[in-house]
Amino acid sequence: MTRHGGILSDFWGNWFTMQVMTVQHGRGRRGPIDPNNGLLVAGPETLTDDELAQTRTDMVADALAHPLDDAFYRERSPAWEKVTVPLLSAGNWGGHGLHLRGNVEGFVRAASPEKWLEIHGLQHWIHFYTAYGRTRQKRFFDHVLKGIDNGWEKEPRVWLQIRHIDTFVARPENEWPLARTQWTKLYLSPARQALSWERVAAQSTVEYAALGDGVTFLSPPLERETEVTGPVAAKLFVSSSTVDADLFVTLRVFAPDGREVDFQGALDPHTPIAQGWLRASHRKLDPTLTTAYRPYHTHDECQLLLPGEVYELDVEIWPTSIVIPPGYQMALTIQGKDFERPGDAARLETMVTPFRGSGPFVHTNAHDRPVEIFGGRTRIHGGGAHPSHLLLPIIPASG
Repeated sequence: MTRHGGILSDFWGNWFTMQVMTVQHGRGRRGPIDPNNGLLVAGPETLTDDELAQTRTDMVADALAHPLDDAFYRERSPAWEKVTVPLLSAGNWGGHGLHLRGNVEGFVRAASPEKWLEIHGLQHWIHFYTAYGRTRQKRFFDHVLKGIDNGWEKEPRVWLQIRHIDTFVARPENEWPLARTQWTKLYLSPARQALSWERVAAQSTVEYAALGDGVTFLSPPLERETEVTGPVAAKLFVSSSTVDADLFVTLRVFAPDGREVDFQGALDPHTPIAQGWLRASHRKLDPTLTTAYRPYHTHDECQLLLPGEVYELDVEIWPTSIVIPPGYQMALTIQGKDFERPGDAARLETMVTPFRGSGPFVHTNAHDRPVEIFGGRTRIHGGGAHPSHLLLPIIPASG
């Protein structure tokens, strides 16, 4: 919620400022008036700024005070083994940074024997609140709360809106990840800044300024239509000029003419295919939960780097779905800062951050990311003894 791969997100502090403090109970006459009934939205009492500050938390200070997954977070986190009620989890492919991960994790890890997962596209609220989403939710609630025999128990456990370049195609599935997934590696060749389906023999490196544009690795044009649906992971061999490094990893797709394929995400209108984050000092894995396609990090200790030493990092890239036409290319961009697109940016009045590709989920807090540590130089090692690669969930064509 507050950190991505150990990196503090600006979102909750900005959200709290714009969407909570503006209607905090006690703003009274200084708050908005409900246009429907003429009442004060923030209650009848009008308190001073000091009085208001006394009655709310400081989400940014709390997050800075708890950089590790300690008791503060444990008491605010679900115990999945205790979640046994029926559940329907509705997610959005473009929800990088907030809802999507919780939608999938809740479905996978909850102990309930009656659970369903649905993932759609477009803005967060469109499919959820319009007829498509409301119809599914109503059938679910009618069945589990009212006992209505409407056939819901026969619904597929997973219902996906598979994303194509210019549309979505609904498809029922039985599990997550999909059982027929062909887990496929794309290897990094630093010298060529390329992705290869074959293991790279020659060892090489590429270095970038952590706060610069980073480096992009491009695959060969695809020979056939390729579907990528499921969780993605990157295994990267990395060294840093400082004692730590933040990795911002973005999966992208480019058309034959060089145009990047992006999508309307949950918020950002130009969302990339998938994103992942990891602070190198948080690289420690949970051996009981980690799989090749889904690294789980414990976030319970800070393991600083020795400058110049090579470390093996497993980066969780959030789930995605995309059917890529032949001739298109996949790309992996690795940076030490947020992925952003140049030019004019969209924005919402209720959000602080302009939308440049990562929506409101950016990471700029100087206390969490001091330049002397996170503004160094990062080196990606690949080939030979350092087989850096992407692990992709390739779904074979039906029939």
